[in-house]
Amino acid sequence: MKLSPEQPDIIWQNIYQEAQSAARDEPILASFFQSTILDHDSLGSALSYHLANKLSSNATPVSMLRELMGRAFSTAEIIQAASADIQATVTRDSACSLYLTPFLYFKGFLALQSYRVAHQLWVEGRHSLALLLQYRISLKFAVDIHPAAQIGSGLMIDHATGLVIGETAVVEDCVSIMQSVTLGGTGKVSGDRHPKIRKGVLIGPGAKILGNIEVAEGAMVAASSVVLKPVPAHAIVAGVPASVIADARSQEPSQSMDHYFNCD
Repeated sequence: MKLSPEQPDIIWQNIYQEAQSAARDEPILASFFQSTILDHDSLGSALSYHLANKLSSNATPVSMLRELMGRAFSTAEIIQAASADIQATVTRDSACSLYLTPFLYFKGFLALQSYRVAHQLWVEGRHSLALLLQYRISLKFAVDIHPAAQIGSGLMIDHATGLVIGETAVVEDCVSIMQSVTLGGTGKVSGDRHPKIRKGVLIGPGAKILGNIEVAEGAMVAASSVVLKPVPAHAIVAGVPASVIADARSQEPSQSMDHYFNCD
C-alpha cells in the first residue's frame, strides 16, 4: 500500500489535531497527550518517543531506543510504511475512527512499527541488538515477529495477541491479520521454511499457516484453520487441515474484512 509522499504529513496533522481535541476533552490526560504527541513535530519523532518508553528496560534504556528509533523513523521508506499501517487500520477496523487511536493504543500497530526498527538493525548486520528488541516487543505486546521476516506496508493487525511470524516469512502489502495467528515452520527444517503471504490476503483469528507455502493474492484463511498446502489466489480455505471451500467474495478480502463464507 503506497501513499503519496505528502501523506505521512497529512496523517501526522490528523493525529496532532485529534490529540489537541482529546487533551481539551479529558484534561486529566493532557500531560500524556502533550509528552507523547504535542511536544513533537513529526510522526517519526513521536513514534520514537512513544515506543522507546514502552520498550525500555535495564538492557534497553530509553536513550538508546530513542536514538535507534529516531534513525529508523527518519527513513522515508519506514515512515511511509508506518503511515500506510495507520491508514489501513483506520480504514478497515470498525472500532477505530481516529488516527490517534492506533498510534497510542493498538498493540498490533505498535508491535509492527517496533518490528520495522528491529528489521532495519537485522539488515545492517546488528543481529544481537535486533533479537534483543524482538524479545522486548514479545514481552510488551505479546507479538513475536522475527526481525529477519519481510513485511510490507498497509497492514492491519487486529488485536494482535499471540501473533507469531517466523524468520523467513514474507507478508506483502495490504494484508489483514487477526489475533493468535502463526506463520510458522513445520519442525526442524532449516533454510527457507516459513509462509509467503501475498497482497490482499485476510487471515482469520487463530489460523496457523505452516511451512514454506504460498497464500496467493486475495485469498482468505478462515478462523482456526491449519494450512499446510499452498492456497490459490482469491480462494477461501478452512478446516484442519485446510482445504479450498469457496471463492473469495472480493478481490482483496483484507480490505472488506468480511469473514463470512458460504461453502454451498
